[in-house]
Amino acid sequence: MNTTQKKFDVAVIGGGVIGSAVAYFLLKQDPQLSVCVMEPDPTYEYASALRSSGGCRVQFTGEENIAMSLFSIDFIKNFERTMSTGKHPAHVDWVEGGYLFIVPPEHAAQLEKNAAFQRSQGATVELLSPSELKDRFPAMHVGDLGAGAHTPHDGWCDPNGLLWGFRHKAVDLGAVYIAARVVGAETSGVKAVSVRLDDGATVRADAFVNATGAWSGDVAKMFGMNLPVSPMRRFEHYFTPGTKVGHLPYVKDLSRLAFRSEGQGYSGGLVDGSAARGYNFEVDHDYFENVVWPAVAHRFPAFEAAKCHRTWSGLYEVNELDGNAVIGAWNSRLPNLYTVAGFSGHGMMHAPAAGLAIAELIVKGRYETLDLTRLGYERVENNRPYPELGIL
Repeated sequence: MNTTQKKFDVAVIGGGVIGSAVAYFLLKQDPQLSVCVMEPDPTYEYASALRSSGGCRVQFTGEENIAMSLFSIDFIKNFERTMSTGKHPAHVDWVEGGYLFIVPPEHAAQLEKNAAFQRSQGATVELLSPSELKDRFPAMHVGDLGAGAHTPHDGWCDPNGLLWGFRHKAVDLGAVYIAARVVGAETSGVKAVSVRLDDGATVRADAFVNATGAWSGDVAKMFGMNLPVSPMRRFEHYFTPGTKVGHLPYVKDLSRLAFRSEGQGYSGGLVDGSAARGYNFEVDHDYFENVVWPAVAHRFPAFEAAKCHRTWSGLYEVNELDGNAVIGAWNSRLPNLYTVAGFSGHGMMHAPAAGLAIAELIVKGRYETLDLTRLGYERVENNRPYPELGIL
């Protein structure tokens, strides 16, 4: 297709799990739309979702995040049935392994408050005392803990299957994927008019969606928009203990240690939120021994003899304002430019809900299923953070 001669109804910039979810829901909302998705790397070598552990949880304090999780988890559970095409099955290997947040005594009251709010929003949450944690997870050291919150219906899936499931289904519904990188944008008055690709082509559209994840801040600049989203390297590890630990849910604590059962071992890491920003995929093979191993061995002494089998890197798309996603139109300047980025590590789990929300906003002019108004760009313009309270 000669994209230079083609104008689309909607042009989605970024064909990862978020962009592909947007394309799918746009065409579900209105099958007559012409939708293109511009993705420079069809192999998705550096796609953030494919370098994640696939976790999905309801343990948030923002009602929008809880609502997005409840919607997305239900969508992912039914993904294989609803998203398969004639040519492509949509396997995502959902595991309802649960999540477990653990905190020291001085944070127990906040965890209990968070759990009460999550229950009021429709989530299932069990509060566990240190002795109950020990009974449930005998290998855990609980002497310095005050409480735990267990959400049994949370879990994890295969991010690769989720991304390709959305992409295959979007194509099946009529989306056009263009293997090129956006390198510039043209605006006129109060409209985004076109984007320029690195192959020299120009793509025009009535609406544009910035779904470029860790690259979204740079893409926003092309439109003259200040989006405080930065790329930040983080590591995942696959490791095994010296003695038996047993099946674990996705365990998270205030230090940002996070890991879960994976096959015969465990997958996870410890995020350094102060890490230098930038597009860095180099692997620090000492990070597990220096940072993760002491933390995981403290919590589960069986990991004193842990062996790390593999380490890989990926990027978080960090919203430097408040760590929450920016979802919505740039109403004050370019109302036909939509942003769905800045998830700060929660993009894969919220992709179904965020994709639907942006599609509704474009097609119907309003949110219908989930009201995500408070996650709009206005809070960035007004410098009014809307942060999570507790474990990130």
